[in-house]
Amino acid sequence: MAILNILEFPDSRLRTKAQPVEKVDDAIKQLAKDMLETMYAAPGIGLAATQVNEHKRVVVMDTSEEQNDPLVFINPEITPMTDEQGHLQEGCLSVPGFYEEVVRPNRVKVTALNVDGESFTLELEDLQAVCIQHEVDHLNGKLFVDYLSPLKRNRIKKRLEKAHRLQQHPVSA
Repeated sequence: MAILNILEFPDSRLRTKAQPVEKVDDAIKQLAKDMLETMYAAPGIGLAATQVNEHKRVVVMDTSEEQNDPLVFINPEITPMTDEQGHLQEGCLSVPGFYEEVVRPNRVKVTALNVDGESFTLELEDLQAVCIQHEVDHLNGKLFVDYLSPLKRNRIKKRLEKAHRLQQHPVSA
């Protein structure tokens, strides 16, 4: 397994729409394993393939306290199951250090393939529902900052651009 590099906002590759997985083969299984290792090391609770510059419709997540309940979704499709909206603070491994409230349906149904290529359906609510919606947004080239006001989004972009410049050209004393 390998820890993959996570792209950070405003990297334009995060806006790439992921392509459906045609066949769950060894390469896709390895990608899912590497993504789980990357997510746990970050640490995070979800990761989309787009975030590691693999533009395939693959998502991993684990919202358990013990981080021992990994889920892999290949070609996930989401259907809201309620009009009720949840207001949760969201963060993102591609937007490090920022947390903002995002409004999303708090119950969804997800249909996807697992790492054996078998179809499954899950009903998720609360944190899991928010997490899968957040990750599928990544597959569609959308980030949680897109739900924020242009002012907030621009402020976050400028801070991350500055942080990236400082990482590339550290000031020495």
